[in-house]
Amino acid sequence: MNLINKEVTHKRFGKGSIVGHNDSFIEIHFATESKKFVFPDAFEKHLKLQDKVAAHSLENIMQKKEMERVKAEQEKEEEIDRQRKEQQLHLEHEKLMKNHKLHPESQMVFWCDDEERTKVFTEWKVFTGVIKSGNNKGKPNKPIRIYQNSVCLLTTRDPSMPEKDRRILGVYMVDKDFIGKFCEDGSIPAHSKLRLQLTEQESDKMRFWKYYLNEKSPHKMTWNTGKYRYFYNVWMAQILHDIVSLKRDTQEQELAQKFFEYFCKMNRIWQEELPEPHGALMRI
Repeated sequence: MNLINKEVTHKRFGKGSIVGHNDSFIEIHFATESKKFVFPDAFEKHLKLQDKVAAHSLENIMQKKEMERVKAEQEKEEEIDRQRKEQQLHLEHEKLMKNHKLHPESQMVFWCDDEERTKVFTEWKVFTGVIKSGNNKGKPNKPIRIYQNSVCLLTTRDPSMPEKDRRILGVYMVDKDFIGKFCEDGSIPAHSKLRLQLTEQESDKMRFWKYYLNEKSPHKMTWNTGKYRYFYNVWMAQILHDIVSLKRDTQEQELAQKFFEYFCKMNRIWQEELPEPHGALMRI
């Protein structure tokens, strides 16, 4: 709005005329001198426009600016509150991880059916299934061993193939803030970057039972029931190591190497001392 030459009254300096203004300041010439004021804030206490139409328009501008100020203040308070809660969560998480003792079998392997195979690599999460009996029947299974050092291994077996031919589809590190015992919905989300999908050709070369065995029956390869199993951290390191060797695309190989190194660090595994795979398939 144009306020040039509009008459104003100041509580101290008396009557004056506006000689210049922009979005931040207004200049007024009084009887003996010119003064600059913050615009439109000065009109809240010190200045008054004589022109009623202009005063009404200015009131609308001031109300709009006040609403913007209140909104900005609310957003600032909300951001401070969000940061405070995030910091508190981080401290609680840090404390929990400091006291957390690594479980030697804190990796999960999933049997993905046809439906899951079509969406797991778009949604990048898996579902643990529900409890089949007891007081908690129908509730999602809690992946209690899963922490930020854990990986979800995705596998499948074609119905026409024997169990020994179960192949690996992909892997992902769990989300860095995920703690299994706090999981209520049975959904395990992936890390934002450490996730790998194998091509059909790569998957055919990655047989699950090359790494895994049932210690009670080390020569048997059976998976009759259950959606998932826990398995040893060192077996997961072997799988990731072989995926690095398998990848030919430079970017994917770099990601696989970074994934492998991060996993070993999180699980306190010495890469140089990693044993060769010795799963059930290697004992035939």
